[in-house]
Amino acid sequence: MKILLATDGSSYSKAAVDEVANRLFPVNTKVCIVSVYERMSLINTLEPMGVSHEYYAEVDQNAFKSAKKITENAAKILRDKNPALIVTTVVIEGSPKSAILKEAETFGADLIIVGSHGHGVIEGFLLGSVSQAVALHAKCSVEIVRK
Repeated sequence: MKILLATDGSSYSKAAVDEVANRLFPVNTKVCIVSVYERMSLINTLEPMGVSHEYYAEVDQNAFKSAKKITENAAKILRDKNPALIVTTVVIEGSPKSAILKEAETFGADLIIVGSHGHGVIEGFLLGSVSQAVALHAKCSVEIVRK
């Protein structure tokens, strides 16, 4: 079995990580932990009020480092609690909705697991837009974990 576990470090994502860590899966189950970040430098191509491209590059680098740390922390939890799992991590730059779906296809996922909400204001009120998009467009099963 191949599971793609998408995480952004939110409490909802942590609940999804814990769900995977505490569950029994078939032998040789592979879990690919994915975190997606959006590049600031692509969003802000102009230099408003004197903000330099170097600033945006630094913001992008920090976003990458944060996403990497998030996946590494999730991998540690899975390896500690469920050592039978074969765990890999991936950090992707792009739109979370499309990047998760694309990585699931590339990985050959049988199941995508996401938290019900992520980081963001709107997600606090409704089913997260990322989890909703993944559930609607994935070519495999999707599990949305609530806290």
